[in-house]
Amino acid sequence: MADDQLLAAFLATVNVGDILTGTVAEVTRSQTTVLLDAFAGAPVGVIGSLDLSWRSFRRSTILQVGDRVSAEVIAVDPRSGTVRLSRSATENPQLWAFLTALRRGQRLTGTVAAVESFGIFVDLDEGPKHPSFPGVGFITMPELSWRSFEDPFEIVAVGQYVTCEVLAFDTSNGEARLSLRATQPDPFQQFARDTHVGQALHGTVTRLLPFGAVVRVAEGIEGLIHLSELPAAPLESPDQAVREGDEVAAIVTDIDLVRRRLALSRRRSGAGHNSRDGSGGFTPRS
Repeated sequence: MADDQLLAAFLATVNVGDILTGTVAEVTRSQTTVLLDAFAGAPVGVIGSLDLSWRSFRRSTILQVGDRVSAEVIAVDPRSGTVRLSRSATENPQLWAFLTALRRGQRLTGTVAAVESFGIFVDLDEGPKHPSFPGVGFITMPELSWRSFEDPFEIVAVGQYVTCEVLAFDTSNGEARLSLRATQPDPFQQFARDTHVGQALHGTVTRLLPFGAVVRVAEGIEGLIHLSELPAAPLESPDQAVREGDEVAAIVTDIDLVRRRLALSRRRSGAGHNSRDGSGGFTPRS
């Protein structure tokens, strides 16, 4: 039987969740290849750099050629003739088993263990501790709240008890990705039910972007007035028409429920004149 046929026959016997052993054949920055005990024809086992360990990425944890390894199968790719492996799974079997048993939408409780610039760690009531991080649960900034905020401490505090929904198992870091906002009503859904295209709204300019102005029209609801929809005459930047803190009138031009986006037009409301020349609508501050 040809080598490729032998490999195909071997791959057909491998399933996600199997534990395979072997010897490290090559180590690069991106991956570690393994000569599996069950298939000696070629080093078809592959451990990605993010699947080596959840403990740390210091040199002491990097495998070397000739090392013996035990790892769990996370994918079988017949096209490339490889078996994707996770050493983290066998290094932390209790944590791996806990995380793989989680389901999207499941609710977990725990205590906020750390608030970082990149997200929030949650020490979960259930499951084992993480070998490196202050909590197995992790909330990214967008999943903290439906409303806009600049500082995560506006939403949570260390020591706060929270209930979150499971989004996914992050196999790279050994975390349960969580959402705090998913446990709360989405104000945009109610807003969309009560609002229609063509409706006039009033709001406050909260941010200026190169391509337009963001306007808060209700608690937790912001819309964008594109640069082309700000004035009656073309502008190079939004600050030629509005500034942060200005109260403006605008017309709803689009409501995107899926992406939770609200498009507004100040020009179509009849208030989009650039009044630096005295034509009305915007008065420069002294």
